[in-house]
Amino acid sequence: MRDVAMAAGAVGYGVTSVAPFDDVRVTMEQRKSSGMSGLLGFTFRDPESATNVGETFPWARRLVVVATTYLPEAGSPADTVPGTGRIARFATDLHYRQLAEVLDAVVLDLVARGFLAEAVHDDARLVDRAAAVRAGVGWWGKNTMVLTPGYGPWILLGSVVTDAELPLDSPMSRTCGTCAACLPACPTGALVEPGVLDARLCIAYWLQTPGVIPLEIRTAVGDRVYGCDECLDACPPGQMLLSRATVERGRVDLVALLTAADRELEGDTEHWYVPKRDMDYVRRNALIAIGNGADRSHVGIVAGWLGNGSSMLRSHAAWALGEIGGDQARDALDAAARIETDDDVAAEITYAFARCGQRPEVR
Repeated sequence: MRDVAMAAGAVGYGVTSVAPFDDVRVTMEQRKSSGMSGLLGFTFRDPESATNVGETFPWARRLVVVATTYLPEAGSPADTVPGTGRIARFATDLHYRQLAEVLDAVVLDLVARGFLAEAVHDDARLVDRAAAVRAGVGWWGKNTMVLTPGYGPWILLGSVVTDAELPLDSPMSRTCGTCAACLPACPTGALVEPGVLDARLCIAYWLQTPGVIPLEIRTAVGDRVYGCDECLDACPPGQMLLSRATVERGRVDLVALLTAADRELEGDTEHWYVPKRDMDYVRRNALIAIGNGADRSHVGIVAGWLGNGSSMLRSHAAWALGEIGGDQARDALDAAARIETDDDVAAEITYAFARCGQRPEVR
């Protein structure tokens, strides 16, 4: 089975039991009760089910866990290109395609031998990181990621549920030791202690969460449009692979995002998680990134969103104009203030105008 997985492109392989991940369930419930999980859904919707494979697959006896890697093709802040935004390295392409191919190969081999088998990846029915750690594919990093030798955090994880009672692998004895490089690397301090992430402070979380992004997060977003790699970039076990990173991909044109029709955006972001596949969330993120760029040549395109039917987009457009500043931005905000009827948007306009240097006349 290991040979099958490796031949298909895996860089990590292990087998573990389907015993419930009780310790992980307790941790998830603690995160929910403390509020640290924010509005996270996915496995947090039902921690009991996500940590108990037998509940969903009563016939299961083993989890075959595999890892694939992806070349981290994306720029760093030092590679900033005016008018562009960064996306997380895992989202530069359909990297999950390789993972799916490995899992399919394992499934086909097991089925050919007369066993039941089903692939599970990026799926709310399984806490894949916990499975990977128990199967010996990697160890828990202090950034909450699973790290594996030679590739660090630059991996994608998936499992095959099967009734084949394959030999079990042991967890790795390796840990991060005294290294804590990821903690200070987080722009917002979301890694509140080793292995503990407060999602309410996480940039990647907010860029995938519906609604208005808090003011205190927006500046930290910088030129990001989707995801955040800072705690991964800082991880020493991933440095060898990271040294091969390129900047050919990993950047998107912000004006293009704001002018594209829904259908075009849907195609360009098909491998992103966008809430309810509503492209206004992509535009919201682009407005924040373009505001942080503070390029006054973008005032016109941003000001056009002050008249949009979405109060969320009007709010973020107002904020972006406040960050860009200048007479043209002030004029646009002043005009918007005179007709805005939504109290929350009006407050955003007032705040933005103050950032430009004076307060507008409001209704």
